[in-house]
Amino acid sequence: MKTLVFLEHHEGKLQKDSLGVLGKAAALGGEVEAVLLGDGVEDLAAEAGKYGASRVHVADDVLLAAPLPQPRVDALESLLGDGGHDTVLFAASVLSADVAAGLAARLDAGLNWDLTDLVEQDGRLVGKRPALGDSVYVDVGWTSEPRLALIRSGTFEPAETGGSAEVVKIEPRLQDFSLAARMVEQAHEESEGPSIEDADVIVAGGRGLGGPENFALVEELAKALGGAVAATRAVVDAGWYPYAAQVGQTGKTVSPKLYVAVGISGAIQHKVGMQSSAVIVAINKDPNAPIFEYADFGVVGDLHEIVPKLTELVRARKAA
Repeated sequence: MKTLVFLEHHEGKLQKDSLGVLGKAAALGGEVEAVLLGDGVEDLAAEAGKYGASRVHVADDVLLAAPLPQPRVDALESLLGDGGHDTVLFAASVLSADVAAGLAARLDAGLNWDLTDLVEQDGRLVGKRPALGDSVYVDVGWTSEPRLALIRSGTFEPAETGGSAEVVKIEPRLQDFSLAARMVEQAHEESEGPSIEDADVIVAGGRGLGGPENFALVEELAKALGGAVAATRAVVDAGWYPYAAQVGQTGKTVSPKLYVAVGISGAIQHKVGMQSSAVIVAINKDPNAPIFEYADFGVVGDLHEIVPKLTELVRARKAA
C-alpha cells in the first residue's frame, strides 16, 4: 500500500488533525508519503517526518497561497498521476472536504467520508464509519484505486515517531479555470485561549444554563482551568454562543484530556462529538440526564451554585 496524506496548515503550523491522520497511515504500514501545498511552506515539511512520512512532496507557489480548493485539486491530480499512490487520506475540514470531493470527481475515484478508523482486513483496507446517529458503526470499502478517505476531525491524536522525511519539490500543473477564482478577504474570528480542537481542557455549556448571560460561568471556569469554551447545538441555534464553538454531530469533534459538561443533557448528537474525551465530568440538576451514563464523574445539583464554587477552588489551588 502506498499512501498519500494531505497536510493542511494554518498560520505557519501543520494542523493537528492532519498530523494525526499521518500517524495513523504510518501505523497501517506500507509506504507513507505526504503532500504540502501553499506559499512559504517548505520549512514545515521536515516536521511531517517526525509523524511518519518517509517523503513529503512540497509545492511552494504563490498561486497556492490562498486556501482555495481547485488549484489543490490540480496539484494532487498531477502528483497522483506520477506517483502510483493507491490511497489518499484527508483530515476533515472545510477546505479538505472541497479538495477531496473535487479530486474524486476529477479521477472518477471512490471517496468515503466521516471515517473514525481505518484497518486492514484480509489484505484489504476497510474504513469504519458511524451511521444512524452514531448508534452503530459500519464497514465501508472501495471498488477501485486510488482510494480517497476523509477522516472525522479529532479522531487520531498526533504521535511523534522521531523519523525524518525526504523533501521533494514539485511543480503542479494548474489549470486556467482553477485560477479564475481569487480570495478577496479572509476573516479571522477574534478569540482568546486555545481553540476547542486543540484544547486539553474544554468546558461546555448547554440549555441548562438558562440563558446566554450565564455563559459567563462557563467562561470563568474555562479560564481558570486554562481551557476552551464549547457549546451544544441547541445553544448555538438559540443564538447564545457562536457556531464555531459547537460540539456534536453537526459541529466539531473534540478529544480533550478533560471535558466538563455544564447543564448538558447528553443527547446522542452531542455525545458523538465528545465521547473520546479522556475524562468527562458532568454537572446537571437532573440525576436521570443521559450524560451521566457515560460521564466519568457526575455532580447532581444547581450549576449556578456549583460552577462558581468550582472556579473558586481551581483558582485557589493554582495560587497555592
